[in-house]
Amino acid sequence: MRILFAGGGTAGHINPALAIAGYVRSRQPDAEILYVGSKGGMEERLVPQAGYEFRGIVVQGFKRKLTPKAIKDNIITVKKAISASAESKKIIKEFKPDICVGTGGYVSGPVLRAADKLGIPIIIHEQNAFPGVANKMLAKRAARVMLAMPAAKQHFPENCNFVNTGNPVRGDIITVDKEQARKELGLDSRPVILSFGGSLGARIINESLADIIARSAKDGKYQHIHAYGQYGKWFPDLLKEKGADLENAKNLDIREYINNMPTCLAAADLVIARAGAITISEIEVKGKPSILIPSPNVAENHQYHNAMSLVEKNAAVMIEEKDLTPEKLTEEIDKLASDPDRLREYSENAQKMAVSDASKRIYSVIVETIATSKK
Repeated sequence: MRILFAGGGTAGHINPALAIAGYVRSRQPDAEILYVGSKGGMEERLVPQAGYEFRGIVVQGFKRKLTPKAIKDNIITVKKAISASAESKKIIKEFKPDICVGTGGYVSGPVLRAADKLGIPIIIHEQNAFPGVANKMLAKRAARVMLAMPAAKQHFPENCNFVNTGNPVRGDIITVDKEQARKELGLDSRPVILSFGGSLGARIINESLADIIARSAKDGKYQHIHAYGQYGKWFPDLLKEKGADLENAKNLDIREYINNMPTCLAAADLVIARAGAITISEIEVKGKPSILIPSPNVAENHQYHNAMSLVEKNAAVMIEEKDLTPEKLTEEIDKLASDPDRLREYSENAQKMAVSDASKRIYSVIVETIATSKK
């Protein structure tokens, strides 16, 4: 089996491809896998680190504004698209894949279009509730359109060949037990709140949580694990200004990055986070009640739609960033944490939405598509 993956630009496009590739390798160790992404993109570093061959092409997205600079940039984009198409065809002819799998991002466009023209079957995986531009453009040509969230279907052309697969979720996220996790982290029976704003951090989330974390340092009501991110190194000083004694508040675990997320997520009673596709899938698999604060600074405002997929199933609370204040967030946390029936309902509803065998489903689609194409 020879599989070419294309996708990139953000971890949300790269990590699903790597998770699928890992599952393929676990089932077929002799499978040959090639990942095509953007030269200079984060995939150029992450893919070789994961042990897969990487080929880069030069490509960029279109600007939607009609300013003189944007128009000039778009002319350059067209030129790069032409050369990216030629380079993609060359790579595909050399590698001779049985199938091309696109996971989104503008780099997937020229690669999958080239594969289609060369008679290679293509399939795409959409991680979000609102699909990206590249996947919407490729959908009509795809043998299968794999959806992580059923809500995305309404935004694609009607005649696509859809299959609900979910997002690939790391095995350790699924298997870690809550009681064991709390024991490992030294937590007691008080409510455990887990909050984070991504690896870089989100200033508005940090600022909005500072009051309730500082309060917990004094009254000990909640146990709180919070990651302030790479750009939030000022956050511990803010807590100290608000009177939090971080050295002696044993109920607080305040750090830059959560490197043991499976354990922390398993231990949590309530999660406060952005609404990225993988975060949503992990919350669903673990059945965690959540307060979601979607980032407004993402393509197509897709995090809002991701969050709404849970809100509409009565499985989460959403606070849009424009409405976020320390007072509002504190009020929502206190209301949820003090209502065990509501927490239980959110947990059950979130878990009903979960797909815990996404990698297996996607692997089956890959195998079936290859088999069909060879008939």
